[in-house]
Amino acid sequence: MKNKSIYLLAILVFLGIIAWFGFSRTAKAPTVILSFQDCADAGYPVMESYPRQCKTPDGKTFAEELPEKIIYSNASSDLITVELPFPGAVTGKDFKVIGKARGTWFFEASFPVKVLDKDGKQLAVAIAQAQSDWMTEDFVPFIADIRVPQSYIGPATLLLQKDNPSGLPSHDASISFPITIEY
Repeated sequence: MKNKSIYLLAILVFLGIIAWFGFSRTAKAPTVILSFQDCADAGYPVMESYPRQCKTPDGKTFAEELPEKIIYSNASSDLITVELPFPGAVTGKDFKVIGKARGTWFFEASFPVKVLDKDGKQLAVAIAQAQSDWMTEDFVPFIADIRVPQSYIGPATLLLQKDNPSGLPSHDASISFPITIEY
């Protein structure tokens, strides 16, 4: 009887060791969230904003870091910003460009906006119109209505140029970024 008890105890200890070893190998350490990708990989909700954001249960929010797609030429975000469409957006053949620019970006309350195809060929030109008094150095909202030929589908570049009535290259400035025209 004593031998049976020893064997039973040895089996229980052995099974306990196996169970502990198996549990310790499958148990995950708490995930440390340090970035948008960590948050998304952990399965927390991702908000469909631009850039996308992920929120943890403890209330921390992580924004997706995107590669810089906006190209400024003799310009900066302190001179002009585009709210719509955003870099990388998929647009239709007709869309609005909405943003704000310093009054110095305009001449007679307007400036040119172009859409270029993947080879740099001009697809469309529109005029962005100031939506308030442009005779200021403050930001002025603008809107441009773009119409791309119905036959075009594919990658494009949106180019907003500072109006430069002097024609002097030193006064040229622009902002550009990629978009995709699909519908």
